[in-house]
Amino acid sequence: MQKRWKILNAENDKVIALQEALKINKTICKILVQRGFDSFDKAKIFFRPQLNQLLDPWLMKDMDKAVDRILDAKSKNEKILVYGDYDVDGTTSVASMYQFLKGIYKSVDYYIPHRYREGYGISKIGIDYAKENHFTLIISLDCGIKSADLIAYAQSIGIDFIVCDHHLPDPELPPAVAILNPKQNDCEYPYKELCGCGVGFKLMTAIAETLGLPDESYLCYLDLLATAIAADIVPMTGENRVMAYYGLQRVNKNPCNGIKALMQLAGVQKEMFITNLVFIIAPRVNAAGRMDDARKAVQLFIEKDCDRALEFAEMLHIDNTERRTADTSITEEALALIGENQAMTNRKSTVVYQEHWHKGVVGIVASRLIETYYRPTIVLTRSGEVASGSARSVPGFNLYEAIHACKEHLLGYGGHFAAAGMTLLPENIEAFTKKFEQVVSETIHEDSLIPEIVIDAEVSFNELTTSFYNIIHQMEPYGPENLRPVFVVRNVLDSGNSKLIKENHIRFCLKQKDSGFKGIGFNMAEKFFLIESKKPLDVVFTLEENEWNGEKSLQVKVIDFKLSDIK
Repeated sequence: MQKRWKILNAENDKVIALQEALKINKTICKILVQRGFDSFDKAKIFFRPQLNQLLDPWLMKDMDKAVDRILDAKSKNEKILVYGDYDVDGTTSVASMYQFLKGIYKSVDYYIPHRYREGYGISKIGIDYAKENHFTLIISLDCGIKSADLIAYAQSIGIDFIVCDHHLPDPELPPAVAILNPKQNDCEYPYKELCGCGVGFKLMTAIAETLGLPDESYLCYLDLLATAIAADIVPMTGENRVMAYYGLQRVNKNPCNGIKALMQLAGVQKEMFITNLVFIIAPRVNAAGRMDDARKAVQLFIEKDCDRALEFAEMLHIDNTERRTADTSITEEALALIGENQAMTNRKSTVVYQEHWHKGVVGIVASRLIETYYRPTIVLTRSGEVASGSARSVPGFNLYEAIHACKEHLLGYGGHFAAAGMTLLPENIEAFTKKFEQVVSETIHEDSLIPEIVIDAEVSFNELTTSFYNIIHQMEPYGPENLRPVFVVRNVLDSGNSKLIKENHIRFCLKQKDSGFKGIGFNMAEKFFLIESKKPLDVVFTLEENEWNGEKSLQVKVIDFKLSDIK
């Protein structure tokens, strides 16, 4: 697939000034300036995260109300229910808050809604469960901000709500006794990008301060919080970066039994990074809710017995294996449907439907299809009497607005710029598909249909030393708004030893003047002819450390390459 290369710029005066202050490589200074760290003090804060950089939890609107209501429930011996969503952010939030409250008060339990019986967020079934079991306070985590009617219902039957959420509020807020959400218009909390688990962490911090508990009473859950930050793809900036930094330390030194068991099953033997949380831990946790019941993810995280934790981890591992099988087979079916239909192939959107597809993986399949057909994509399946599905967008295109423009064909929908969900009658799928294609065709910019690679800087191979890598490595943890730096090197040649491996991948051996690098490029076999041409290449890559037989060396992980434009 053709890709656009976009090389970022930085103000040269700022780069030079920062280089004089830090005495490090100019290319690294350029990247720091691009990311807003254009002074010695800002760079120091970035490279040396400290827990004292975390903000005062009392700056968050309604924090005093939330703490007072929880302590009032404790003093009156009320039953408290900790309620969270079925994804990684929700289950880690619940596991953290449940254990924290259990440490100070015994009448606490937790609840995770069933994805298929109850749907996303607060459910009437969950509220009725609370009533039947005499809970009078529900603390919702990673959900609740859009549940005004259901929380009003809870209020009418004598149940109070404290909402801890990070999703964008609607104009009408739920009638909760306290709403903790930095995205509220009148919330003056300076950092707006916390995940749901992060908002819960702030509440635990405030309770601990009020009761004079040791910092470890809430810091012990930083491993779960780092997992939530990684999985929820929130910006890796400010507080998120500090919490992820220290959370990763806990993951590597002393994780909870649940994370330790998942690492054991995955065969992890090296240091864990954010990418490992994203690709090793998160899929197994999410699989519980996708394929079965996410309650066992919470049971895994709170389990104190190592053997029992391993049993729960094995359940999640099995769910994930089933998820991967379903994901692979459905993706293959969907690609075949598109490939066999010339009209579908030439569209600017994708909508595919098969009633037997597993509802739990249609969002993943939509993302997979975008890897082949780079355009807004919707994957639908049958759910009872209706069709339901998930949508994924490409950068720069507002998916939610496009779906909103097709609302006459839908029973319900929700989501945001990049992802959404919807339900509709099966007989309306064809009309919806036509309307969606019309809306996308009329509104999408042609550039949005071509993948863009954002490149931080152009380098030469002789710059890429061990000390250069060591500084780049200190920019971890990586994530949105602090991505792993991407480089381009111009006019390099194949040393004669590059080759195809495992049919789809390329093992690179590249040279530029007196410097050479080995590297790997995944799923690039169709471009191997460019190497065989023996002409100079421009190569886009990230720099990584490879360890083999106890020896460490730098290598390039190739993202894209093309023939050099030599004039």
